[in-house]
Amino acid sequence: MKKTLISLLLLLSVGLHAQAQLKYKPHKKKDYVVTISTRLGDIKMILFDDALQHKKNFLKLASQHFYDSTSFHRVLDGFMIQGGDPNTKPSNDSTRIGMGGPGYELNAELNTPYKHERGMVAAARQNDSVNPNKKSSGSQFYIVQANEGAHHLDGAYTIFGQVISGMEVVDVIAAEDVDRSARPLEPIRMSVSLERMKKKDITKEFGYEYKGK
Repeated sequence: MKKTLISLLLLLSVGLHAQAQLKYKPHKKKDYVVTISTRLGDIKMILFDDALQHKKNFLKLASQHFYDSTSFHRVLDGFMIQGGDPNTKPSNDSTRIGMGGPGYELNAELNTPYKHERGMVAAARQNDSVNPNKKSSGSQFYIVQANEGAHHLDGAYTIFGQVISGMEVVDVIAAEDVDRSARPLEPIRMSVSLERMKKKDITKEFGYEYKGK
């Protein structure tokens, strides 16, 4: 009995370690669906291989539960919702909300065909005056909520994903009451999970069409 319990614990440890070390490689037939779960509902996203470093980084952080219990901390109805700052976790320094990350930035990946259409997912970053190379935050991201998009940001921020289900949840989050800093009065915490699916099943379930098909 004792040996069986030890074996099970070892298998669990190995499984958790493997998940924490997730390393994405593009696959012809499979992809990850990212689910952001909140008290207001779920948002499902696909991340683009065109912005491969941003995709790999987001999947790595999600597999390590980096985003769990963080909040959407900047919500602008008719524009976008932003999250991914570890300083929004309950036990972290709330005076530095908006400035947090994993301790590194990502080089911009701007040479993609994507524009800031409604539902696009992009990396937040510091402004050009202190960040002339347009490097992305290592973890903070935003989802375009405006019906007409946010095309004034095209070519300046890395777009690395798209909402494939749950834009109605994005709209509800955007409509939440906020303070003068555009922070929701009641925190909108998230947990992020990953599901590996066949691309044909993603297309069938969510209507998302992969390029080159």
